[in-house]
Amino acid sequence: MREIVTVQVGGFANFVGSHFWNFQDELLGLADDPESDPIFKNQRLNMDVLYRAGETQMGVATYTPRVVSVNFQGSLGSMSSSGTIYSEKISARSNISTWFGNVTTHASEPRKKNLFLESLYEEEQDKVRGRENDNMSESQDKDIVECLDKGVEYWTDFSKVHYHPQSLYELSGLWMDSQDFNNYGIGRDIFSEGSRGEELSERLRFFVEECDHIQGIQFLVDDSGGFSALAADFLENIADDYTNIPLLLYSVRSPSLHTNTRSSKRSISGDLHDAISFSRLSSFCKLFIPVGLPSLGGSKASKYLLLQDEKLYHSSAVYAAALHSSIIPFRMEPLSSALDSSEVSGAMDVNTLVQMLSGRDRQNIVAILDAAIPSPALSGKQSENTLVMDLQPLTPEVAEDVEDTRAIESMSLLGAIGSEGIEASISEAKDAVHASYEQNTSVRPLFCNVSVSRCPLPVPLPFPRIFGNLIGRKGEILGSPLSDSLPRGPLDVHSVPLATRLRSSSAILPFLERRMGNLQKYGIQWGAVGSDLVRTWGFGREELQEMRENLSKMVAELNPQLLESSDSD
Repeated sequence: MREIVTVQVGGFANFVGSHFWNFQDELLGLADDPESDPIFKNQRLNMDVLYRAGETQMGVATYTPRVVSVNFQGSLGSMSSSGTIYSEKISARSNISTWFGNVTTHASEPRKKNLFLESLYEEEQDKVRGRENDNMSESQDKDIVECLDKGVEYWTDFSKVHYHPQSLYELSGLWMDSQDFNNYGIGRDIFSEGSRGEELSERLRFFVEECDHIQGIQFLVDDSGGFSALAADFLENIADDYTNIPLLLYSVRSPSLHTNTRSSKRSISGDLHDAISFSRLSSFCKLFIPVGLPSLGGSKASKYLLLQDEKLYHSSAVYAAALHSSIIPFRMEPLSSALDSSEVSGAMDVNTLVQMLSGRDRQNIVAILDAAIPSPALSGKQSENTLVMDLQPLTPEVAEDVEDTRAIESMSLLGAIGSEGIEASISEAKDAVHASYEQNTSVRPLFCNVSVSRCPLPVPLPFPRIFGNLIGRKGEILGSPLSDSLPRGPLDVHSVPLATRLRSSSAILPFLERRMGNLQKYGIQWGAVGSDLVRTWGFGREELQEMRENLSKMVAELNPQLLESSDSD
């Protein structure tokens, strides 16, 4: 067994995680459904990599994600922090008899479940009573989709997954107010306050120590504010406790952060936060993957999508789909015969990916995440519509049209569509990748690993209506638009072919250089306008200079000529 433990820290990270686990739950359900497409029954993806088997005190078997989720107090909506299947009813009546005065109880009303969560609850109750409820009415499905599209407030509002009691951690005393929790300084010491650090470490240890042979820790953090500082302290603790376990870090940001204009003072604070946040977080992981465009809805990545940037429910679904695809190689079952290779190809573990992308023996790699959602059919006019050219960055501040002959890539293809609209074979998918690079020699990398699964991305019911009218039932790109111009969702699109790529390339230089430059300009140089601010965050000039030196090394590893100019400043 090669297990992965997942950690989700912060609001948007948990939105992304909620969609991610919905995809996994949908795969589990389709594998057991006798009426589902056979491609989901022979997926050859080992779900035990992400899930753990257990049982309740009543002896009921459970299968829950191996995840630790961290967020504000009150961020779980109608869900209990103990989850659902393990929770025991505890009497509110106290047996303490040392107080004989009047007692007043203050209790807030629990948040009501939305229509989707109510339907899940009713389905569970039917199972307990031994009744079948397979036929949810089409009108109810439509009402659920409409309800979610208009009314998602918490990430739990659209979660269809059962969680273990060790998974959901609320930061006691910190109620949800992201407007004020918007910089690195405000999050400092939160991890170490009281017993939080010990409690979080114990929860992570619960999942890690029951693994037979853990291959890595997948860490998602909303690094746009104070959660970055908490995550950095948590990561430092993890790096000390689990020295030989690779840390794979996705920093995720919502496009809604960029919808409001900022004052000059807040802009400087934001630039310093970005520099310090990246410097701290990247120092504790093997692979750092920034995810989050200023406007996802207006980007090339949303060519076939209709997104509203202000809705976390929308953008998190896209990023979760890309996350799901990028880690597929870690879950592919080892091939034992030629027959097996007809379903999946290109399995690897986390450490293999890290070693491959490092290429030049770098300690910390910053990788770019590209995606094509949905990916185009592999047949047709390749000169007009090539797979490689359809991949667009989900990583911000990436240089376009960069010729990096030393770039190293890892590509994942899920459910690729071949000739005549049917699922492509493994060999057909790999040939299409090589042909695409042959036709676009300017973007050909030094090395590209290709992992292929014939299983597409399933589209579960609690998925937003974000597909345009050029997308068909199986995610195929249609030759002409449908007459209905309304956004299409899970009732119209049941699965989607998906392509993603992780690449180590000099195209990330603008991202690195901006953080290095802002750290120098606003925090280090004499008379810097942000020097007092970073001092209130707890950073001295020497510590900032050390951060800048580390950033300079990262830049130099991608472009040695820049080292001389940065040292001469």
